[in-house]
Amino acid sequence: MAPCPSQAVFYALLLVSKMVERFNGRLPGYIGYGNDMFSFSHVDDVVDGHISALDKGQSGQRYLLTGENASFKQVFDIAAAITNTKTPRFNIPLFVIEIYGWLSVLFCRITGNLPLIRPPVVSCLRHQWAYSCEKAKRELNYKPRSLTEGLEEVLPWLKNLGAIKY
Repeated sequence: MAPCPSQAVFYALLLVSKMVERFNGRLPGYIGYGNDMFSFSHVDDVVDGHISALDKGQSGQRYLLTGENASFKQVFDIAAAITNTKTPRFNIPLFVIEIYGWLSVLFCRITGNLPLIRPPVVSCLRHQWAYSCEKAKRELNYKPRSLTEGLEEVLPWLKNLGAIKY
């Protein structure tokens, strides 16, 4: 099954970290220009998909347990609607984020504090990560929730943890 679990965990952490940065005022704008697509899935849906693949999956087949394809602009807009907060007012080009990443790494080496973003993450943000899970829906009865449903669960959870404020 693809993406591999380590990739799924990476993208979950990427989304959560960007939500934390956005709601704590350290990410004031949209990431890029809104045309970079990512596939967002809820961890519970992926777990259900793996269980279903064990029961219904064909030997030797691969199933993409992905979710809704969206840009970070769409994610931030949905998050703003859910939390009744303002949407970001401007886009931050990826080259600016990459420069900031290199400066953060340098600052990290001086202070020992972890950087907010590193250049390899910016490289990942430049790639189109939109995928289809139609085969998994058809063969495994995979039913991923929408991005809105996932964010409606994740954002209050992050707020209750004290990770974000709104």
